[in-house]
Amino acid sequence: MPNSENSKSLNLKEIKPEETSDSLENEVFQTLLIEDVKYKTRLTKKFLARKPYVPVDPKKVYSFIPGTITKIYTAKGKKVKAGDKLIDLEAMKMVNTIFADENNTIAEVYVKEGNMVPKGQLLILYK
Repeated sequence: MPNSENSKSLNLKEIKPEETSDSLENEVFQTLLIEDVKYKTRLTKKFLARKPYVPVDPKKVYSFIPGTITKIYTAKGKKVKAGDKLIDLEAMKMVNTIFADENNTIAEVYVKEGNMVPKGQLLILYK
């Protein structure tokens, strides 16, 4: 087990992006501060193009797979209990039923029966 004197820790709050143009291309460097030692590292294109983290909103129900809405069991203003059926989504010849996670009231239903939806589309919004 390493003792605290020999172990290294990375303080992410100390990461500072900076741009330099030492070569013909603009390269983005980042300075890391680890135990009072500064390190300079080059950032990859993949890292720079990453999607930012967005926390999940429990008031929104999204489609988890592309498919077709075959049946809607709820409507705007209806109170639902945990475990109630909300929507049937048919994908790859299988019917996936989306259930309510908690007791709540439906604020809006954004789809109709027969609609084709992509992955990640907002289906239902709770109040």
